[in-house]
Order: sequence, then structure tokens, then C-alpha cells
Amino acid sequence: MNSPALFRTTNPRRMRLVGAIAAVATALALVITPQLTAYAAGPEPATDLDGTCAILRTGSGASTYVTRGSSSYGTKGTAASATKIRFEATALGRYKLIDSSGGQLFMSVLSTVMPGASYGTRADWTVTKDGANYTIASTLTGKSTRAFLGTWIAGSGSVTLTPATGCASFADVATGVSGTPAPAVNADGTLNGFIDAHAHITAAKAFGGKLRCGTPFAEGGVEVALAGCVSHSALGLGGYGGAIIAGTDPFMDPKGWPTFKDWPTPTTLLHEQAYFRGIQRAWESGERVHNALLVANRVICEVYPDKVTSCNEMDQLRLQAQYLRDMQDYIDAQSGGPGKGWFRIAATPEDVRAIAAQGKLAVIVGAENSELFGCREINNVAQCTTADIDAGLDELQSYGVSGLYPVHKFDNAFGGTRFDSGFQGAAVNVGNRISTGHFWQADSCEGATDNDQPLRSDAIAAVLKTTTGLPAGTVAPIYPTGGLCNVRGLTDLGAYLINQMMDRGMVINIDHMGIKTANAVLDMTEAAGYPGVATTHSWSDGTVIARIADGGGFVASYANSAEPQADRGGFLNDWRDNMAAVTPGSIKGYGFGTDVNGLGNQAAARSNAAQLPLVYPFTALNGVTVQRETVGQRTYDLNTDGLANYGLLADWTADLVLAAGADGPVIKKLLMSSAETYTSMWEAARAW
Repeated sequence: MNSPALFRTTNPRRMRLVGAIAAVATALALVITPQLTAYAAGPEPATDLDGTCAILRTGSGASTYVTRGSSSYGTKGTAASATKIRFEATALGRYKLIDSSGGQLFMSVLSTVMPGASYGTRADWTVTKDGANYTIASTLTGKSTRAFLGTWIAGSGSVTLTPATGCASFADVATGVSGTPAPAVNADGTLNGFIDAHAHITAAKAFGGKLRCGTPFAEGGVEVALAGCVSHSALGLGGYGGAIIAGTDPFMDPKGWPTFKDWPTPTTLLHEQAYFRGIQRAWESGERVHNALLVANRVICEVYPDKVTSCNEMDQLRLQAQYLRDMQDYIDAQSGGPGKGWFRIAATPEDVRAIAAQGKLAVIVGAENSELFGCREINNVAQCTTADIDAGLDELQSYGVSGLYPVHKFDNAFGGTRFDSGFQGAAVNVGNRISTGHFWQADSCEGATDNDQPLRSDAIAAVLKTTTGLPAGTVAPIYPTGGLCNVRGLTDLGAYLINQMMDRGMVINIDHMGIKTANAVLDMTEAAGYPGVATTHSWSDGTVIARIADGGGFVASYANSAEPQADRGGFLNDWRDNMAAVTPGSIKGYGFGTDVNGLGNQAAARSNAAQLPLVYPFTALNGVTVQRETVGQRTYDLNTDGLANYGLLADWTADLVLAAGADGPVIKKLLMSSAETYTSMWEAARAW
């Protein structure tokens, strides 16, 4: 995990030589580097205070303890009268301080320490320690605190901490998981657990940063992260957006924590659905690998008027890559210090196995966007070069990115997209027009297709083709009836990207490619014997599933409800169809992709849940006991709420086994083998 970026970005076949050179250099350094004089340790960040309950002494006298007055804090108290202060981490070495009455300490504009009702930038404190002494400084102003004439104000000073009990409680979310889990690594060294192969837990920072409401973590805790947004209700921009994208009520209650009256639900797509405690609940219930896909869309960002970040897609990915590391640091801060958290970013399969051996969640990083490296096409003219691709791959790999989607929602310089269908298809087609200068262009085809379109007219399509000589969709988004296939296939730049990804041992995510593009990519990987190909959330045509599995790739389905719903197929049917389509034995582990926070519906409550309910508490796939999830004042039940938030993934996986009936043991084994199957596929790709 601490390998230099060079090792992450170099062709695996050249790594042995680089490693040998590095070993020699290290040996020489040990010989020629003089011994450095040891210096006494100075102040250092205090990163291990989360959850500490203590009284604060500001000096050596008998009456120098921090006490709370009516409007501010003083330092004339004794140990018996001192206010008890709870430290709650906001970042590594930073805390909000909560007194025994529930007040949150803040630095006023007058440089006095005062109690407040809620967290804000003035209520954030940076704490350092030097031996037994701690310095508490306002993070915003940089001013330390000290005792002065019986008051506690800005100045040069320190405190000592005496452990106490009876501190005020604080808002948090319990996972509801108990018991001893099965080992994360089997006796034979294989991983024991499931993978979410497609998730977007950094999406709060995508699309300009204001499209979605809520965040997976916040320095001020759950009260801040899931507070709700007025803009996403009462016909605000977010309310309109949710109504258009998901059909949600534009007048929905904006308030989140603690009531959560109207969100989250499986269809509230513009509200945060993956708070970090929910991810923790899934990990405690058997998730071993999490594929965090950085996501971007320039067109959505530019069309939505409320934004605070760049719409350039690479800028969006850069911001999210840092945000993912901030999330890791935040969870470390909540867990006792650097490296102590359960959430660990993995840049290599070796990292994954090392993290699993520690019983923690391995978070791998991918990217899913249409204008990767700026590689748009405008009226079929590429807007990038091979040099842009090389530089872009180097940059993404320096962030730990291990897999890419060469094509996403729009045609680009690499190839053609697989069409969205229905009303959403019409909307995305308009986006394609904005991105590329043209609508999707299609020919009639049989067999595998790229999804139906809402605007169909054989007569109009024939006239347009006769008058222009061009494929349907070139002039207007009107298409003939019958099967449609994107005329755009894999380009020369696309082939160059695929070759570079193979040379670097990266996972090629084939979802969203039009059938023509997908088959061309598979022709390349099959000819080369390259196994690093994946379909993760049911966006590949069924005809390519067998090719992926038989080539050593990874297969997963969208995390829909176990049984079919009115507008969606069921996960179990999808699984059975895919297992029947491939060579027996080629799928050793079967995964799923939630697409959480990715503008896609989550699993609805199973339609026959009343007749065959998931009974609480239940036993998770890894053997722990799981209660209903409670967030604030709301308690969730998969039978009625569906996969309303990520924490219910524990419930959803158990429900799959229940709903599968006689196939339950089979699907359980395949799910609990999916983390291993993905990791071994990735290893084989890097060794290719």
C-alpha cells in the first residue's frame, strides 16, 4: 500500500527490473548516508482522542480547570466543578468539543471560547500534544487557547487532560451488527466475502458539486452530512431535478437528519444514499472489496445552473480522488489515528489481500465518464491524441485508479455508446448531441441491439436517410422500428487505449459500450489472451457475457430486487440467465453493482416480501447477527423500504439467499467468492 506511484504505473512486466534497481539504490543509500543526530520529539498532531471524555486543566494551580459559564468558558473552576468535554474527530488531529451540557465550543470573533448550539468552522479545533501537554487551537484562526484572568481565550497556552465519565452524548449511527464474523480470508488464502463492483461514493463532489444533496461524511458528523437541502424541495432546482430524473415529489420534505420523512428511498437519486456508517454496516456483514468509481459528466454539470466546481471531467475526477482519501482519513480519525480505520484504499491486488488479512474493507478505485482525458469527438473528429491518453493514464494510476470505462453515456473518441432506452434515452440522446454535435446514429440490426428508442417512425426515418444518405439519428433523433445498433464502433484511438490498458494491467470495464464497440474490444482481448475485462451492472448485452466469462473476466449484475419488479428485471433471473449462457465452471464467483449515488434506482422492496419476509434479526452471509438499521428517528426494513440506503446492502444480500429458495446455498457461495474472483482476475491481468 505504501509503494511509490512508479510501481503502480509501470507495466508489470517491467516491474522486476525496476524493483532490482530500487533494491540496489536502497543498499547504497544505507552505506553512504551518514547517521543523523537524533532530536527530541516536539509537538505532534493528537490523532487518538476521538471519543475521549475528559476535564481540562489549564495550569498548575488548584483552580485552573475549564468550566462553563452562562455565556462563555472560564478557568477558575476546580476538578469537581470542571465541565466534562467530549472530543469528536472531524479530521486527523482535529475535533469538535462538546461540553457536558451539549454545547459545542467555538472561538468567537472576540477571541473568547464560547458555547454554541451546532458545528461550524469556528467550532473546529486542531489539537497537538507534547508529552502530557495538549495545545488546542482554532482551526479557522490558528489561535491557541489559554487561561487569562479566569477566562479561556485565544493565546499561547496548553492543557492537560484527566479522563472523566458522564460526557454528553453525540449524534451518530449504529450499524446494528453483532457477533463474530467468519474470517475474511479462507484457510487456502482466498478471500471470503462479496464485492460491490460498481458504486459512486464520491458523487457528492461530481456534476459541479451541487446537483446532489448530502455527503457520505462530514467534518461535523451525521447532523451535517445528512442535514438536507432546501434547494432539493418545494420546487427548488434539486426538487425539479429529482422529479425529472427519478419522478420523485418536487415538494418533498427537505429535512434529512434526524427525521428522514421523504428520503432516502430507492428512487431519491439526488440525495446521499451511502453515508459511511452504512458502508461500515455492509463491511461488517461480509463486503470485502468495494469498487469506488469516480464519476463525471460535463453536460449534466453545465446544464445544471447551480455549481461550485469545474465542469471539466478530469477536474471532477481529480477532486473525487482527493475526496476519497479524505474519507479514508476521516474514518481513520474516527478509529484512533492514521491507518487504524476499517476503510483502506487499495492500489494493487496485493494491497487488497493485505487489507483483507487485517479484516478491513479494501476500496479499489475506478473511473466512469464519457470524456475521459478530454477525448470527446465533435462531429466525428477526435479532440485528443495518443499523448493525452498516455498522460491521462499516468495521472489516474497515480491516484490508484485500476479500471476504466472507455465509453460511458455518450459517443466519444474511443467508440460508440450503448443507448439508454425510453424517456431517459431521449434525454441522454440530447446530451450526446451537446457533447458530440450529433444525435446517436443507428442502423437497423438483428440479434444483439443497443436498446430501443422512444421516437420511432419507419416513414420519417426512410425519408431522412433518402435525403441525406446518412444513418438514422444523424439529422434528427428519429429511428426505424426494430432492432437498432450504434453505427460507431471502436476507433483507432480506442484501440490504442485498450492496448495501453492491457500493457498496464488495468481492468477494462465493457459496460456502456455499443455492441459494435464491445465486440471489437473483446476481439482484441481474446486475441491477446487478456483476462482483465469486466461487466459490473447489467449494461452489457447478454451476447457478450459468455465472451467475458470464458476469457477469464468478471461478471456481475445490477443490484436489483431479488424478484422482477414492474419496470425492472430481478437479480436472480439475471444471474440464472448469465450462468446458463456461459461455459459451465467459467464463473466461480458472481458479483453485483449497486450503482449507488450513480443516478440509478436502487432495489425496490421485493413484491412478495409480505409472503416471504426477511425476518429480523437475520444472519448475514458472513455469520454475524444484524438488526434493523436505525438512522436518526427512522428505522429501515428491507421488506417495506427496499434498498433505501447503502446500509441495507447487508439485508439485501441475505434476502437474495432467502428468495433464491433451493438455489440459496449456490448464490451464497458465489456471492462470498466474488471478492476473490475479481481480485484473482485483476492479478491475472497484471501478470499478463
